[in-house]
Amino acid sequence: MLCYEKLSEKMELSIKADRENGTSGTLSFDESKVIRRFAERDKANVIRTAFIRDIDKILHCPYYNRYADKTQVFSFYKNDDITHRSLHVQLVSRIARTIGKALGLNLDLIEAISLGHDIGHTPFGHAGEELLDKLYFAHTGRRFSHNVHSVRVLDKIFPYNISLQTLNSIASHDGEMELNEYHPKPLDSFEEFDRQIEDCYTDKSKIKKLVPSTLEGCVMRISDIIAYLGKDRQDAEKADVLKTDAYENCAIGTYNAEIINNLIVNIIENSYKKPYIKMDDEHFEALKKAKSDNYALIYKNDTVKSEIEETVAPMMTEIYEKLLKDVVDKNTQSPIFTHHINYVNKAFYKREEPYEATEPNQIVVDYIASMTDDYFVDLYAYLFPDSNRKINYKGYF
Repeated sequence: MLCYEKLSEKMELSIKADRENGTSGTLSFDESKVIRRFAERDKANVIRTAFIRDIDKILHCPYYNRYADKTQVFSFYKNDDITHRSLHVQLVSRIARTIGKALGLNLDLIEAISLGHDIGHTPFGHAGEELLDKLYFAHTGRRFSHNVHSVRVLDKIFPYNISLQTLNSIASHDGEMELNEYHPKPLDSFEEFDRQIEDCYTDKSKIKKLVPSTLEGCVMRISDIIAYLGKDRQDAEKADVLKTDAYENCAIGTYNAEIINNLIVNIIENSYKKPYIKMDDEHFEALKKAKSDNYALIYKNDTVKSEIEETVAPMMTEIYEKLLKDVVDKNTQSPIFTHHINYVNKAFYKREEPYEATEPNQIVVDYIASMTDDYFVDLYAYLFPDSNRKINYKGYF
């Protein structure tokens, strides 16, 4: 039986009263304190406020379009009903703004973080991310993670002068690590932020230590988990990987709508007017259990993993090595020049140095991470026309 929780009458009345009295936004991030690398640029005005500017920059980033054909969890399905990353970021934004609205937070900051958080994600989801990380590490001793790379996309590949508050929360959005309390940690300078990001390239454990500097970032971080927890179950059923009744019922429910509603309600109930974001113990334990079940039944399912390991892994290795050679040899006819370096250079933004002066492995990583699933497959066929490797898609019929 479906169970949808509601806010307590006391909490509902309190939120309504604060809205009527204009006292509901006391913990919202103050936009007058926004920090940018170049403070003289992108000054807010009454139409385009600080974080509306960030939102616009992210939406118009050339890589934003590519969310539409990047795997969320299930690759190799010709099925328009299965979630791609574009829908995921919209769901995160909607859930986070629902919570943020009730808590009186800055909704524009929440939207900017949400829309940008996965813009550095690889093709083929987290499996693709792991493959690219291994290749990059083998060549350079440096690590790849999609959240840190999302910062690179918006701050280095396309130097948009995005705010520190947005970039910090994108970097620290790690949706794989759940907490029952999220406490923001103040961050006052790009110098400290840059040091934290560089540490993540050399020590992957540092990624899990990144903390949002605002309550808005904390809201987005938990909303990332809420957005995929039940949605991945829906997709698993559509992909015939498992049935929803394979899950045990728990405090947050079993179905996507239940999970979203019940976690939103519990977070608002336990976080209103507090300088942190919190779930009660029962809901937190249920969230952890639901996430653990997803790993056991979906993410580690042989149907999900086999095509990646057997086909995509060797394809990515071949692509990486070929593109790296082309960069080193300055083969300007290669797609890494015609489709990537030249493409990036068409964006008219001031750079400290030309993009092509970037370390060759980093250029290759930037290019592969930017690819959609279909582009990756087509590029492989273009580069290796005589190869027998091919993706076996699961069709509608």
